[in-house]
Amino acid sequence: MTPLRELEPGDKHPTPIIGRTHTIMVENREHIIVTGVQDVESFNEAEVTLVTEGGVLTLIGQGMHIVKLSLEEGQLVLDGLMEAMEYAQQRQEGRRGLFSRMMR
Repeated sequence: MTPLRELEPGDKHPTPIIGRTHTIMVENREHIIVTGVQDVESFNEAEVTLVTEGGVLTLIGQGMHIVKLSLEEGQLVLDGLMEAMEYAQQRQEGRRGLFSRMMR
């Protein structure tokens, strides 16, 4: 498991300091934190598809919006009502995600 840094006053969530462990934390189905994020394939209010250390992850819900995305830290924070999540096989070779294409 990836060591977490100490929480500082005012911190809401711990941040991994080394490694790229993939975790999902869901609070009341309305606040989701995903670590080990490598890229964002697509997103809209009903579906967010991520490439993670654990495979391609699709989160399905309502009114979803990205609060924070840091590919450098491998972290995504999402608010909205989560209804389902599903893992798929790794994406096809050579295919790049939305943020990878934007940041070239």
